[in-house]
Amino acid sequence: MIQIYTGDGKGKTTASTGLTVRALGAGLRVFFAQFIKNGSSSEIRFLKEHGGERFTYFTRGSGKFIIGDPPPEECSRAAETLNALKEALNSGRYDLVVADEILGSLQARLFSSDDLKILLDTADAHPEVELILTGRNAPDFAVERAGLVSEVKCVKHYYTQGRPPKKGIEF
Repeated sequence: MIQIYTGDGKGKTTASTGLTVRALGAGLRVFFAQFIKNGSSSEIRFLKEHGGERFTYFTRGSGKFIIGDPPPEECSRAAETLNALKEALNSGRYDLVVADEILGSLQARLFSSDDLKILLDTADAHPEVELILTGRNAPDFAVERAGLVSEVKCVKHYYTQGRPPKKGIEF
């Protein structure tokens, strides 16, 4: 089953990490991959420390914002992450596979829509595995194939009032 957490509001990665904690608590095995991000956030540090053998983390992200044409090295990193996700889905070792910021990476043109469709095909071949996609602007073709889509809407955000991100809350 494919689940999507999309929209312009805060909480997409938080939803995927919450699902990860729930899955680990139920004895499930989780593969958690992040695009763009470099794994330095508090929730990832916690999961790495406490997830045990049932938690696998993967990133090749640089942690840099991508504006304009993506640098070739960022596209290569995204391709490595896509391959790792396909391997995780095909391996039979995981019950939950998370692709955090995959939709933002698509929007940044780090890979093509066809690449995402291939990942979705891989997930469809393994219906026993939950695939979680996060990021803004989920494409219609992904929404149509998902069994669950939640749109996180920003109604109000303190960033607009000049409050900086706070450790343990935003990262």
